[in-house]
Amino acid sequence: MKIKKVDHKRKLISQNKNNATVKVAPVSGEGLNNSCENSFPVVGIGASAGGLAAFEAFFSAIPVDQNMRMAFVLVQHLAPDHKSILSDLIRRYTRMQVFEVEDGMVVRQNCVYIIPPNRDMALLNGHLQLLEKDVSRGHGLSIDFFFRSLAQDQHERAIGIILSGTGSDGVMGVRAIKGEGGMVLTQKPESTEYDGMPRSAIATGLMDYVLLPAEMPLQLLVYARHAFGQKAFFSSIGTLKAEDALKKIFIILRDKSGHDFSQYKPITISRRIERRMAVHQINRLEDYVRYLQKTPVEVEALFYDLLIGVTSFFRDPEVFNTLEAQVIPRLFADKPAGSVIRVWVPGCSTGEEAYSLAILLQEKMEELKQSFRLQVFASDIDSRAIAQARRGVYPSSIAADVSPQRLARFFISDRAGTTFSVHKNIRDVMVFSEHDLIKDPPFSKLDLISCRNLLIYMGGELQKKIILLFHYALNPAGILLLGTSETVSESLMKFFNVMDRKAKMYERCEDSIKVPRLSMSKAFSPMRPCGAEVAFLAQESGENKLHLRELMERTILQQYACVGLLVNDRGDILYIHGRTGRYLEPSPGESVMNILRMAREGLQPELSVALCKAVKQHKVVCCKGLRVKTNGNFSIVNVTVRPAIKTFDTAAEPRLFMVILEESLIEKPELLKKGKDIQGRNRGGKSSYRADARIKALERQLQVTKEHLQSTLEEMQVSGEELRSSNEELQSLNEEMQSTNEEMETAKEELQSVNEELSTVNCELQTKVAELSRVNNDMNNLISGIGIGTIFVDHQLRIQRFTPAVTQVINLISTDVGRSVGHIVSNLVGYDCLVADIQSVLDTLLPQETQVQSKSGVWYQLNIRPYRTLENMIEGAVITFVDISQMKQADEALRRANNDLSRLATVVRDSYDAITVQDLEGRILAWNQAAVKLYGWAEAEALSMNISDLIPKSKLQDEAAIVKKLRQCEIIAPYRTQRLAKNGRIIEVLLTVNTLVNEAGKVYALATTEKEVK
Repeated sequence: MKIKKVDHKRKLISQNKNNATVKVAPVSGEGLNNSCENSFPVVGIGASAGGLAAFEAFFSAIPVDQNMRMAFVLVQHLAPDHKSILSDLIRRYTRMQVFEVEDGMVVRQNCVYIIPPNRDMALLNGHLQLLEKDVSRGHGLSIDFFFRSLAQDQHERAIGIILSGTGSDGVMGVRAIKGEGGMVLTQKPESTEYDGMPRSAIATGLMDYVLLPAEMPLQLLVYARHAFGQKAFFSSIGTLKAEDALKKIFIILRDKSGHDFSQYKPITISRRIERRMAVHQINRLEDYVRYLQKTPVEVEALFYDLLIGVTSFFRDPEVFNTLEAQVIPRLFADKPAGSVIRVWVPGCSTGEEAYSLAILLQEKMEELKQSFRLQVFASDIDSRAIAQARRGVYPSSIAADVSPQRLARFFISDRAGTTFSVHKNIRDVMVFSEHDLIKDPPFSKLDLISCRNLLIYMGGELQKKIILLFHYALNPAGILLLGTSETVSESLMKFFNVMDRKAKMYERCEDSIKVPRLSMSKAFSPMRPCGAEVAFLAQESGENKLHLRELMERTILQQYACVGLLVNDRGDILYIHGRTGRYLEPSPGESVMNILRMAREGLQPELSVALCKAVKQHKVVCCKGLRVKTNGNFSIVNVTVRPAIKTFDTAAEPRLFMVILEESLIEKPELLKKGKDIQGRNRGGKSSYRADARIKALERQLQVTKEHLQSTLEEMQVSGEELRSSNEELQSLNEEMQSTNEEMETAKEELQSVNEELSTVNCELQTKVAELSRVNNDMNNLISGIGIGTIFVDHQLRIQRFTPAVTQVINLISTDVGRSVGHIVSNLVGYDCLVADIQSVLDTLLPQETQVQSKSGVWYQLNIRPYRTLENMIEGAVITFVDISQMKQADEALRRANNDLSRLATVVRDSYDAITVQDLEGRILAWNQAAVKLYGWAEAEALSMNISDLIPKSKLQDEAAIVKKLRQCEIIAPYRTQRLAKNGRIIEVLLTVNTLVNEAGKVYALATTEKEVK
């Protein structure tokens, strides 16, 4: 479908009455301009499920020091009611500016544009237009919709990339991009999370590259540099040199594919060749010619590139509306029920247009409620496209072109909803064939020919020949439909009447005086190679002249040899030598190559009898003087039927017979007539010679007829007996097959039921396995992480499982699983009742704990507990060994510290000197009884005070200097100073200061001893 400005069923968002609001991305650089030299490629990237990882790999692989000089537009299937955070995610992986598209935004290079949720997007004149989702066209087709508009807007500068996703969205868009000469890539299916979209794209056979996402940016740079970074290859070299290279390419293509492109338009061919050269990074045409000669795969790729056609169901809706309203009813008019309606679609590609026409014909026939024989012939030289058209299976994206009503009536969706198959009643009217318009004979007696967007690629002379070919193939008043860019030239308008100039519909002229019916040879003659082509082929093959002897012998045989046919015992023709038109003619109805059915009047009875005799008697049978009707006259013909000579003496070789037909040179009717006339004149009256000859001929014909009837009767009797016997066998076999079929149907239903149950169970098992695997991994990581030695034993104390950490306590290896724990030697000191304790736990179900020590001096907390299942069943015991060595050491250190502190506390409490502890800010942390007696403040009062409250104002500065020195770990000798008592009395004291240091060596508090000096 060609995308116009917008689909008439979709409406633009943010559009006022006069003009659309245009949003410009605030970046530097030139915008998109197809007509100027600074235009740049636009890369459309489509993805669905699993696309985020592919996006990350793609943008992370863009070289930091490279200017891509292209724009990237991301189209992903997004939830309509969920705000997308894709823009924020993409910004993490690229230096380029990233925008969520607003309606009318201008596309600029080195920017990334992301489709918003619940919108379709199209590119028009370098502006991104947002459209409301059209629910009637189906869901999940955003990629196809954008790729099509990208191809129509950017042509050869369009690049499409298909990444991870389910379904087949993007397939039709890929075809559109390739049809306009663009380039397409897809992700390797094995690297995707969901490979539906990449595999569907690869199945089209149109992919230029199949790469990992991380490999794509570099390939884009290389391709853009060759395709757009320099002048066109053909314009950069001389005209004669380019023509010579083109001729060589045409010869290579014709030699490998059998198809001639020499009369196609050079501009079309050169664009495709330049694109293939860019794909392979080849700069010179002569190098590409050599590459084609050495690489047959590239010849095939170029051939299919030249054949790419943009097609879709009901393409150009206006044309199909005209067809439905004006042309289709006319095809059925004045035709009785049961008559044939024949339509031909040359250049059908993958068959969408042919199926569209068949649907219109079927709808009209159902509307008339009459039965007609519909025949839609569709042909193309692309064997891959014809194979796909025959299958009649298309991606779900055709929902964008086919109405829901027609989808329901003429298509069948698969269970996954990813493809549509054309209904059988439509496929039955289709005839797809591989056919070359240039050299193959056309279909004939046609009511309608639809040849759209094919002639525009061909030169003027070739167009004229094909138009004449269509005139020959059409019935009187038949309709010719051309594409919107094609027309019938003025010199050929005498053969056609204009029916609809806008839709390019023409009616074949019926005026026999004005336009005589063209002969086939005049309408179309095969193309012959030019002199340069012959020279090139001669150079390639090494043969430059014909064998004169062979030429002469062939000419003599053609002039004088009799007509011969090689047939089997039933008369089926296997080989023909010479021209048989005077003796044989095709019989009406289905085409059958049987000599008895094709024999002309006067030849069939004698020939049938002669062949029957030759088969039965296996000898030569001759019939002379047969009077055969040829073209309104009679010829005297001699017939000889002889067994063919076997090449090998084997019974398995079929029996063949040679039928030789030759015209009698003696008894030609002209001589007989002349002789009889002379005799009649000599006798002076009417001679009885003619009557006698006629009677003899009739008697001979009667005798032959009797023999033929007798032979036929005998054959019919034998055949009847054989048929009766075969019929009985077939009836018996049919009954057996019906019985078997019923059994198979029953078994099929049972299998389907079992399969559904198994599928349900399988899903449950998969879930359980996943949960079990996750729990098992968690348990293994937990046990390994905490380093607790654990042993699992059953009721018989057999080891079921153990962790690596327990081997430091008990000597266990992997082969000890299944042995009794009592048989294993342990490294424990002074503990030999492990088995008895485990048995006690199993008997009483009461856990036991104890502390044990290994021979290496490590202490463990031994815990023995019952092993309980989720159903609260006891299935053994769990023995754990927890390393408590550090805890034991800490307990011992704490005990010693407590003893030391106890002694220290006694010293501080009983001291006669005032002892205080203060932090570096002066807050009092400790205050003994001697300090209470000396200063008068109780301990609770002092702990809420600061040491500055005890220092006279005159001494504050001196004390601050001393504290500063103490912070720097300087040692201060005892010194005299003054302190204030609670009652305000100044006390002279001798002060000794010690610093308290933490593990890091930093001073964190000061301890003072103060003694009154009297």
